[in-house]
Amino acid sequence: MAMRLSTAFAAWISFVPVAAMSGHVPTAVVPALFAPDTIPAGADDGAAAFAPDGATVYFMRATGDGSTLMESRRRDGRWSVPTVAPFSGRWHDLDPAMAPDGSFLLFASNRPTASGGPPLDAVHAGKRHVGQGMNLWRVDRQGDHWGAPVRLPDVVNRCSLIASPSIAADGSLYFIGCAGPRGDFALLRAPYHDGRYAAPRAVALGDAGATVRDPAIAPDGSFIVVSIKHAPQAPYRLAIAFRTADGWSAPQDLGDAVNGGTENMGAQLGPDRRTLYFYSDRRAAGAQADAAWNNGHDHIWQVSLAPWLDAHRRIDP
Repeated sequence: MAMRLSTAFAAWISFVPVAAMSGHVPTAVVPALFAPDTIPAGADDGAAAFAPDGATVYFMRATGDGSTLMESRRRDGRWSVPTVAPFSGRWHDLDPAMAPDGSFLLFASNRPTASGGPPLDAVHAGKRHVGQGMNLWRVDRQGDHWGAPVRLPDVVNRCSLIASPSIAADGSLYFIGCAGPRGDFALLRAPYHDGRYAAPRAVALGDAGATVRDPAIAPDGSFIVVSIKHAPQAPYRLAIAFRTADGWSAPQDLGDAVNGGTENMGAQLGPDRRTLYFYSDRRAAGAQADAAWNNGHDHIWQVSLAPWLDAHRRIDP
């Protein structure tokens, strides 16, 4: 039986202690299920990363005790039955993120850091978790196919628990990684200059007690969507923050209509940069209550960010 994505994520973040938001929701918006006629009802899927033309999507699917990256293509208005991505299928791969220009894709994986080695262990607070580590890897687009995965340098993969990448148009990398003397999880940003990443620094977002996960940065860096919570037992909720002259605005909760179910994770922006994709175990009501997919599994959902983006533009043109 495959592990739920939300269950796998909970196991991952249990390695570290957990340490939302404000604002008026502009209007009631209701998420729609992504590709309900194609994605198997019993699958647990998340983190949809689209090619710039919107015709190909990569996402993670729970498999056994881990996850695999899948690929689907849109033809004649329908998405194809997903297949395992050509660079995935052996190790625990998750959190795909597409570069804004489609030239490369990043993902997290427990695959060996050296050829022929064992899967990456997670090490934290003096404890070793065999095969449960994660580092970030990159695959470059080479014509009509993908190259071989390459591990990002140690300046990014500075510990054994690195995940949730998101890429700005200037190459800057936002991700969840280890920070501070205890190696606690934090939202980090690694600038990119002349083909190299600089040392990442923590991104101050929300109050000091907030736990932030799964960033989705706008290509121009003008806004960011994250999953955020304030208490260990609280559910993660999606929120949006906007760039200000001295950092970021207070994260604004996307409201109960968006934040359904027990967790709302894996934020990704669609090719139009105004549609949010995320995964949740939310259930639908009304006419969709009896749908086969309405079963409590983690599915990919989509919702327009236009109300929040337009409201912000009116306030700060």
